Amino acid sequence: MISRQRVLSVSELTSHIKGLLDGDGFLANVWVKGEISNLKWHSSGHLYFSLKDKASTLRCVMFQSRCRTLRFRPENGTQAIARGYISVYERDGLYQLYVQELLPAGMGLLEMALQELKKRLEREGLFDERRKRPLPRLPRRVGVVTSLNGAAWRDIVTVIRRRYPGMGIVLAPASVQGETAAEEIVDALEKLNRWGGVDVIIVGRGGGSAEDLSAFNTEAVARAIYGSRIPVIAAVGHETDYTIADLVADRRAPTPSAAAEMAVPVRTDLEREILNLYGRLQRSMFGRITYLKEKVEHLARSRGLARPQHEIYWRQQYVDGLEQRLAKAWQENWQAKVQHLELLITRLEAASPLTILARGYAVCRRAPDGPVIRSGREVQAGEKVEVVLYRGALRCIVEGVEEELNWQTRAN
Repeated sequence: MISRQRVLSVSELTSHIKGLLDGDGFLANVWVKGEISNLKWHSSGHLYFSLKDKASTLRCVMFQSRCRTLRFRPENGTQAIARGYISVYERDGLYQLYVQELLPAGMGLLEMALQELKKRLEREGLFDERRKRPLPRLPRRVGVVTSLNGAAWRDIVTVIRRRYPGMGIVLAPASVQGETAAEEIVDALEKLNRWGGVDVIIVGRGGGSAEDLSAFNTEAVARAIYGSRIPVIAAVGHETDYTIADLVADRRAPTPSAAAEMAVPVRTDLEREILNLYGRLQRSMFGRITYLKEKVEHLARSRGLARPQHEIYWRQQYVDGLEQRLAKAWQENWQAKVQHLELLITRLEAASPLTILARGYAVCRRAPDGPVIRSGREVQAGEKVEVVLYRGALRCIVEGVEEELNWQTRAN
């Protein structure tokens, strides 16, 4: 029985199993919940542990590059949710979870829901960079959606007043954390859009924990930003993590102060630019005027404008000369054509059969109107023939035939 089947080595079998697991799309991105055990931080920075429940244990590894994203300190006995992919560690022949993300169990469920929402909104095109609009160079007014009592509002006002004194700022107040925050943010965005008196909207807050920022990760706020007719800058105030509001907005700022800088230019810079453009326009205009003035003066000194009647006479003389040259050329061409035609006529007449007959030659043919006779062998004595002359024709009866004619003897 063994001889009929291929015998695999341990490495070959392990590699085959690894290929099956690696090719499984479901196992390429899975979430697993369990209790952390056998936790070990390696000197390389990698994290090794197991996730277990009452029935099974799953070996896990989290490499150093992924460990930098941890938001908590894992401990043995902690309930956690891990996201990663399943593969085989071939040396030991063990399958394990290669962890990309590790979260405490309660927070992990929220993170899973958030990731699913992100994927769904991305599929619908809410994050598409191609639909995002540019910010206005100089807005009439800036709309702000944030808390009236928060530091974000004060920072935005301070920066805008410093950069562009006199710029209009309109606040649509809304709670930025708590159960009603998302609904209030949506309502404030809709009010600013209905009013239409602002050219750009800043929506955000001054940072906080993941729970504090939860309103900016809701579907309602995302769709309100997406549906805004006015460009939106998201300024949630978190340097590292992006909220869904950041991904949907036309621009994302790390802080409210940075958002204010994006929304409003520095007035003195604009004034300097305007003065520079004015100077360039003035130099260009004066240069153009100088050029045109010199051109007019040059034309005024030209012969045509200085003595216009003389110029007209000169032009008329020039036209008369052209007419004479044209008439002469036409006459010469006509004479050449006539001479050529006469030459062709002469050649045609010389080649005419009538011209040859006029020199005393004749054409002999069978009577009546038969083929031309070229040899004495073509006729016999007694046949009728017709001899065509230059003028007229002779109808003859052949008395005899000489097949070979001695022109020398005949001439004598």
